[in-house]
Amino acid sequence: MNEIRCPHCGEVFQVDEAGYASILSQVRTEQFDREVRDRAEALRREMDARQQAEMTELASRHREEMADRMAEITRLKAAAQNAETEKAYAVSAAVQKREKEMTAQLTGQQAEIARLKAEAQNAEKEKTYAVSAAVQEREKEITELRGRIELEEQSAKIREQSLQEAHRIEVARLEETIAQYKDFKLRQSTKMIGENLEQHCLTAFNQVRMMAFPRAYFEKDNEVVEGTKGDFVYREETEDGIPLLSIMFEMKNQADATEKQHRNEEFLAKLDRDRTKKGCEYAVLVSMLEPDSDYYNAGIVTSYHYDKMYIIRPAFFIPLISLLRNAALSGLKTRRELAAAQQQNLDVRQFEASMNDFKDKFGRNYQLASQHFTKAIEEIDQTIRHLEKVKESLTKSENQLRLANDKAQDLTIKKLTQGNPTMRQKFQEAGVEIT
Repeated sequence: MNEIRCPHCGEVFQVDEAGYASILSQVRTEQFDREVRDRAEALRREMDARQQAEMTELASRHREEMADRMAEITRLKAAAQNAETEKAYAVSAAVQKREKEMTAQLTGQQAEIARLKAEAQNAEKEKTYAVSAAVQEREKEITELRGRIELEEQSAKIREQSLQEAHRIEVARLEETIAQYKDFKLRQSTKMIGENLEQHCLTAFNQVRMMAFPRAYFEKDNEVVEGTKGDFVYREETEDGIPLLSIMFEMKNQADATEKQHRNEEFLAKLDRDRTKKGCEYAVLVSMLEPDSDYYNAGIVTSYHYDKMYIIRPAFFIPLISLLRNAALSGLKTRRELAAAQQQNLDVRQFEASMNDFKDKFGRNYQLASQHFTKAIEEIDQTIRHLEKVKESLTKSENQLRLANDKAQDLTIKKLTQGNPTMRQKFQEAGVEIT
């Protein structure tokens, strides 16, 4: 049993364990609730005090921020006004300076245009005079050259006629000499039976080589072209390397015919082919065939089937070479004189072509100069138009700056806070008048 004393009357009560526990539980719960209420009240008072302090500090800080913002707005307005003033002054000064530079530049360009026009006119006059003088001088030279060429052509014709006459006389003399020695050589030709004809011709040529043919080449043809070749090749050049004479030789001896008697015409086709393959001008058949033929025994025989082909007996071997060589020398001299005359004509034509080319190039240069002059005038006009556009852009920029200044002057707190109730309330709490 447990005893409980009343705090008012002092009377003692006897309670059992269950009752005592119930009373103790009630006492503790009430005490806990009271402590909780006291603690919550204390916390409430503390939170109210703290909130009040924070609200006071926040209002103070807000007022300071609003004051700073107002000061910043005032400073920005003043700076904007100063910047606008400086910008307007700078723009005005730049426009004035640019106008002065444009005026000076336009003046200089106008003077330069006048100078270029004067130079172009002078150049045109000088060009006309120079062309006229050059044409007259060249025409005079052409006339003189034509007269000289006509004289040279007449002289060349006279020399050609003289050479032809001398050649005819030389041929007649050689034919007479050949006729004198024909019988004698024909009588000696019988000694060649059994003798190698090729060796005979080579020996006869070598005996007179140094005196009559010092620059000649006469050797055995050892180069086989397309399965065939001739017997001997004769080539000769002038001192300056110009080809003078070339002959393809074929030697045929009567002793070579064993089964049947061959004819000279049987070998002409092959000889012509060999001459063509080796690039020779003449072809000569030195033949002992048909010994009883008066046609071949008469002297030098020309083939009417093939161009520049001769059939001779061995006695006419050296005389034929001399005859062809003299004819080649005469023709060479005539060709050189004709080439000189043609070269003179070519020089005149080249002179005329050079003069025409000079005229064309001079006219082309003048045309190009005129085009460049016109292009320069157009460039100057474009520059003037460009400067005018720059001036217009600067004027428009000045207008835009003026409009921006007007907008800055018209800026107020009321317009800044329009549609923004939070900022309007902040200004009102800070005591700033909204106008």
